[in-house]
This record gives sequence, structure tokens and C-alpha cells, in this order.
Amino acid sequence: MTSDDTAPIARSIETRSALSPDQAEAVLDLLADAARNDGQQAVSEQGRLQLRGGAREGVSHLLLTVDDELVGYAQLEDTDPVEAPAAELVVHPSHRGHGHGRALGSALLAASGRRLRVWAHGGHSSARHLAQVLGLTLFRELRQMRRPLTGFGLPEPKLPEGVTVRTFVPGEDDAAWLAVNAEAFAHHPEQGSLTQRDLDDRQGEPWFDPRGFFLAEREGRLVGFHWTKVHAQEQLGEVYVLGVAPGAQGGGLGRALTVVGLRHLAAQELPTAMLYVDADNKAAVSVYERMGFTTYETDLMYRTET
Repeated sequence: MTSDDTAPIARSIETRSALSPDQAEAVLDLLADAARNDGQQAVSEQGRLQLRGGAREGVSHLLLTVDDELVGYAQLEDTDPVEAPAAELVVHPSHRGHGHGRALGSALLAASGRRLRVWAHGGHSSARHLAQVLGLTLFRELRQMRRPLTGFGLPEPKLPEGVTVRTFVPGEDDAAWLAVNAEAFAHHPEQGSLTQRDLDDRQGEPWFDPRGFFLAEREGRLVGFHWTKVHAQEQLGEVYVLGVAPGAQGGGLGRALTVVGLRHLAAQELPTAMLYVDADNKAAVSVYERMGFTTYETDLMYRTET
């Protein structure tokens, strides 16, 4: 989420259930310009994937234009059966300071029935100001943590007895992975609700590499996984998704899978690894800190009062 000050100006906001290819490219160009200016993306990977491929249930796109020029974008996702709809928004850097952020935020509040959660990636002061203007309060803190992959070694992974690790086979492991992912992240609606379409979207991305997608099995049954990701341009390796089935938790499998993935990333001569973790997940933060990770930046989520 990025913000601006308010000033009277002519603008138009159009809400669509799906974007045309040209509209999707225009939004991606806007996001790229904003990312170069702000230092991080204003819309998450999931949100960027949802720009293409037609309509998706519960997803709306808000396009803010001035004189037919796209200068702002917001995405609203209303798929969680319990939580309020979630949103992300951005205004082009050269058009900030004219009230476009507030206009998009107000449109999101209206579309959600004033039940709204909004991400502010990077937690910039302008986004905090916009949240206050819209009457939103801080709800969630997501940390990006990093550690070097060079300079000190990674130990051999110590897998629990009877557990073996192999790599993901697209088309064969999809259903089993989706089932365990849903179990492992039942408390995490954004990750736990991934569908075959979401998995297909990611497998179609240039960064997807099954050689970095590790599955842990016991007696032929999937019990955990570590999906790594390489950000080639930034020379970053990511602990993209790490999950352990409920029945296999507490035996050291998560730590072992983390090491498996980090060793894979280090073997590609990447200098740094990153991951995301909720700040209130004290146990996970503590584990990652013991593995050499430190907080690099923070994303904040704001919401309407409940």
C-alpha cells in the first residue's frame, strides 16, 4: 500500500472482475515503476498472478485513471469465509500527492462494506498515514528475514527416523502437495487455501524449478515440504513455503527441511537467503534467529475496527 496527500483532481475509478491483457500489462508496468521507486513491490506475488488469466472468484480490480491514463490500482480479494476482504493498492510515483491513494482506499471500503484488511508492504510512513486517514488500525506484522549463505557452513540435515526427501514431480505430486499444504496451513488462510489453479500459476512462472521443491515422505506418504525460490535479478534465494503435516510436527522435520533447502540455494552460489514469517509466531522467529536469520524489513496489515 502506498499513499499520498489529498488535493482536488478529476479522476475515475473502474471496478472490474477481470482485466484484459492490455490492462494487465498496464498494471504490471505501473507496479514495476512503483517498485523501482519504493524498493519493494506494492502488490504481492499472489496479487500479481491474479492480474492475468480471467476472472477469479472473489477477486476485484480497481483501476484509477486520470485523463485515460492509469495512475492507480487496487485489488480486493474476498475469499476468506471468516476474515474481512483483503486489499493491496498502489499509486504511480509521479502521481502521488493528489489524493489518489485516499480515493482508492475509500472505494475499497465501500466495496467491502467497510470490512477491510489492507497490506502496506515495507510499512512506509505514507502508508501508515493513509491507514489513519481511512480509519484503519494495525492488525498484523509480517517480517522478512535474511541470512548469508556464504561465510559459514550449513550442517548436514538431520531427518527424523523413517523420513526420506525427494524433489517434486509436476503433474504427479500436485494433489498430495495441495492436501498437505492445506493441513499444514489450516491456520493461515492465504497459504492454506491454495488451489490447483494457484499451483499451476506458479509452475508457469519463469522462476519455477522442481529441483528446488523438496518433499519429505514417511512410508510413501507426504509429511512435509520445502519449496525454495530463486530471485535471479536480486541474487536472493527464498525459503518460499515450508510446511509440515500436523502429525509430523515437533520432531525436527521443519528444521531439517529448512537446511535441505538452504544447502540447495547455497550450492547455486547465491549470497543471501530470505523468508517471511509472522512476527507473532515467536517459536518460528526464534528458530530462524538461531539459524542465522535477522529481520530485514517489515510488512504491515491494517484493518477496520471489528
